[in-house]
Amino acid sequence: MKNKIFTIAFAGVLTLLVLFLLILIYSLFAQLHGPGALRGIHRSELLFAIRLTLVTATAASLLALLLALPTAYVLARYRFPLRDAVDTLLYLPVVLSPIALGALLLIFFNTIPGRLVDRALGGVVFEVGGIVAAQFIVIIGLAISLVKSTFEGINPVYEGIARTLGATRFTTFTRVLLPMSKNGIVAAFLLTWARAVGEFGATVTLAGATPMKTETLPVAIFLSFASADISRACVFILIAVGISLAVLFILRKLHARTTQPLL
Repeated sequence: MKNKIFTIAFAGVLTLLVLFLLILIYSLFAQLHGPGALRGIHRSELLFAIRLTLVTATAASLLALLLALPTAYVLARYRFPLRDAVDTLLYLPVVLSPIALGALLLIFFNTIPGRLVDRALGGVVFEVGGIVAAQFIVIIGLAISLVKSTFEGINPVYEGIARTLGATRFTTFTRVLLPMSKNGIVAAFLLTWARAVGEFGATVTLAGATPMKTETLPVAIFLSFASADISRACVFILIAVGISLAVLFILRKLHARTTQPLL
């Protein structure tokens, strides 16, 4: 009897949480129901926000993954002085507020080295490049964490065998470790990409919120609420929900193909 009550209570909590999320999504559709609800939503602005979000999130995620691979490898396979301090510092973007990260970037680009970087990159502050920079600083810690966990899950014995057969460290990394970590790396890219798609705080601090210029999906939602256009905001939120669900679906599919936990 006690076991039955335990199961019913826990299943009840699960059911309530699922219902709560479904009601939240339903409320978006209810807001859009009715004549004229979608009037005033321009297709060009909608497509611009979607395209800008997907392009910048992909660029930031690829850059983060490119830098996360060697960084995570060193942290996962080597022991060196101050390793824990370096590891902690690299995790800072994961726990620090996105607005604080955006402010840090904004202050940096106001220094002499920052102005040189800004000029070399063709403009970052209040430009599209600022969106990529903001998304990158927010997701880099997460990318390193996920790739490092993947590398640590691979038994280094396989790399040792390759080394005894004459393979260099680079060959071992590219021909042994990366193929064995393929699913984990793909999952890391998708999760960081999804996080970049939803990034707002650092983006609005560094790149601003200019319509049809730095208007990503989260910025479009913010601008819609700022102008009291709830229906328009609901459309952008539904698009963001659809993208998030698609990423989670792909991650579940990857999880089903591997014994390594992805979520």
